[in-house]
Amino acid sequence: MLGGNIGEWSEIYVLFKLLSDKQLQLGDKDLNAIPSMLFPILKIIKDQADKKLEFSLSDDTNIVLHYSGNNISIPIEAFNENASYLLEQLMTTEDYRKGLPKIQEFLDLLNITSLKAKSSQKTDIIIQLHDRFTGTQPVLGFSIKSQLGGRSTLLNASQATNFVFRFASHNFNSSNIELVNNIVGAGKIRKRLATALESNSEIEFVRVDNSTFQNNLILIDCCLHEILAEMLLLYYKDGISKVTDNLDKLTKINPLKLDLTEKHPFYEYKIKRFLTEVALGMTPTHIWEGTLDATGGYIIVKEDGEIVSYHVYKRNEFEDYLLQNTSFETASSSRNQFGKLYLEGAEAGIKLNLQIRFNK
Repeated sequence: MLGGNIGEWSEIYVLFKLLSDKQLQLGDKDLNAIPSMLFPILKIIKDQADKKLEFSLSDDTNIVLHYSGNNISIPIEAFNENASYLLEQLMTTEDYRKGLPKIQEFLDLLNITSLKAKSSQKTDIIIQLHDRFTGTQPVLGFSIKSQLGGRSTLLNASQATNFVFRFASHNFNSSNIELVNNIVGAGKIRKRLATALESNSEIEFVRVDNSTFQNNLILIDCCLHEILAEMLLLYYKDGISKVTDNLDKLTKINPLKLDLTEKHPFYEYKIKRFLTEVALGMTPTHIWEGTLDATGGYIIVKEDGEIVSYHVYKRNEFEDYLLQNTSFETASSSRNQFGKLYLEGAEAGIKLNLQIRFNK
């Protein structure tokens, strides 16, 4: 029997719910559905380890499942009933962790043998839509994010997302560095940084610790690694976690000394590009060439089980959603090896980590 967490089950819920609804709804930056932006679904594709499952809408009452030369007709009402039951279980119990017999019976009928897509790819589900605005029928890959459980991450922390900073002048030695690093408890990294800056007022960005990640950022925009470093300092020094608030402060400071006299949104534009590239395929440890993985965008399962989507060819709405709904977050410092002062020869420094999570 298949069991999993809410995020994994949400992929199954999205499959059931979309086949039941027969359409995909576009959302605005605040996760509200836009009534005029509905896209009829023609086909949904779910990859399994040994086969590809294709769900086609044959008429108003049935779905045809194609796999390995087989064709099975299934009433749309069955998808509706199972979507409703699964949502109820996800919202009221934790039985889903070990498996749900009623849902398992339906999964067996559908030949679904795993809940989630491969972790190596951003695409969780592939959908062929009818775009009534252009008359086309694009096949698009979507990443699924769920608000039914904890907040989802956009950029996962790792040692590759550490940024290296140095103190321009300092009076550190092994003894007083140890005193700073012995600060523990909630907010320890901010407290360590604040203590260090009391007698060492100037801190400078050196590099992204992982060269692949730094070069990926430079590919997106040549100044992006420097901008993110400044935003990290605003987060760890001043506690400004929400990306929009952080960006407002960054623009006022204007660390790159850009010409803002004509109110060009330089920083906002660059951060929107960064968030979008991360959402659609860029990862810190793989060379990024700009080829999108999730070619459609995002599908969001809201707290009430309703679904809205963001398409990359409706790019403005997608970028606004990412910008308005993300925050910086402190990951595990022990696992990701950051947040302690260190001495290398005569130079003192600290590594700060970048992780970005959705607000809801």
